Amino acid sequence: MINLVSTTDPGCAALVKKISARGETVPPEIEETVRQIIRDVRTRGDEALIEYTERYDSVRLSPDRLEISKDKIAEAASLLSPKDRDTITAAAARIETYHKHQSLDSFTFLDEHSNRLGQIIRPLARVGVYVPGGRAPYPSTLLMNVIPARVAGVHEIIAVHPVSFGSPNPAVMAAAGIAGVDRIFGVGGAQAVAALAFGTETIPKVDKIVGPGNIYVATAKKMLMGVVDIDMIAGPSEIVIIADGSADPAYIAADLLSQAEHDPLAASILIVTDQSLAQLVTEELDRQIGDLSRSEIARASLNDFGAIIVSRNLNESVEIANDIAPEHLELLVADPVKLVSKIENAGAIFLGTQSPETVGDYAAGPNHVLPTGGTARFSSPLSVYDFLKRISIIEMSREGLDIIGRTAHDFAMIEGLDAHAKSVGIRLKK
Repeated sequence: MINLVSTTDPGCAALVKKISARGETVPPEIEETVRQIIRDVRTRGDEALIEYTERYDSVRLSPDRLEISKDKIAEAASLLSPKDRDTITAAAARIETYHKHQSLDSFTFLDEHSNRLGQIIRPLARVGVYVPGGRAPYPSTLLMNVIPARVAGVHEIIAVHPVSFGSPNPAVMAAAGIAGVDRIFGVGGAQAVAALAFGTETIPKVDKIVGPGNIYVATAKKMLMGVVDIDMIAGPSEIVIIADGSADPAYIAADLLSQAEHDPLAASILIVTDQSLAQLVTEELDRQIGDLSRSEIARASLNDFGAIIVSRNLNESVEIANDIAPEHLELLVADPVKLVSKIENAGAIFLGTQSPETVGDYAAGPNHVLPTGGTARFSSPLSVYDFLKRISIIEMSREGLDIIGRTAHDFAMIEGLDAHAKSVGIRLKK
């Protein structure tokens, strides 16, 4: 069911490359479809948005029904059980507490020439949050995207969420109220992304779009990057587990399956130093997968993109993990704190046997919107910082202009920009 290899096997490197490359290529027909959707929504606004919503989501809307009313939101949220509402509220509180520790401060200082230099921090004015509605509702995704934006002080938070059969999901609507969404529109897909990027008669234009989606959503975000800011291009989910002989095979199997059930393209990789433990994990996977409601998805994921790699030692395990740069990295080893100092690339690191990745998905507090597909080499989890702008402050004194201005004047001359030089030189003459 799962690929079992050793680092000494000739096919090991090829297997890791295959797994890492999954989801990289967007079929040309999808790119062309998304490009056409973007063109249509940009030029025809609500009319195109309604047409594509009916075509792809089988929901017929009118302009006055694109937005989910406050009454509809409250009605849907009221259908949620008190226990489920308490669960969402508890998770939201932990996420908010964590993100309040992320802060940037404005500052100014006077240099040796009495020039005032500094930085002003400003929140984005309006942000759009894409909340998927595909195989399952994801209220956790709404919390993870909205709460850091609210903590950052974003003025208006707009959510888009595809609504099946015209009925908003109770958990998503409850999460929206708890997290502080200002407006929700019942649309999804590339058409919703385009609507947020350009604005329509009904949906306001935003400064940034965050949140994961299917290949059409991801492609639209990629194409519109620059028209609007985005968080990242989210690919299929992944987990890497580094384990030694001290790890529990049942725990490992459960954690691998927690990723595999997401999507047939999800990747679940175990890098283990103990051959006998590798075999025990294989047996546990066979035993546990039959109990899952999404066993077919998990099985397809493990067959195509699952791997157990037997390494020679923990140092080699870390090298492989750093090369993969996984979204989630679990360290199920005897001394995870010692090992974590060697990790260079990961979206989130989970230390020890009592820290399953699932806790990070929902309730630990750090954001679960993480870089995928190896992008942890250069990018970071979604955070408050993603919703803040930094503006530079420059105030020159007379003395400062006399000294630093001459450097600026001469540099402009090096580049052959006479007007630049003159704008400083005209002041230096006075």
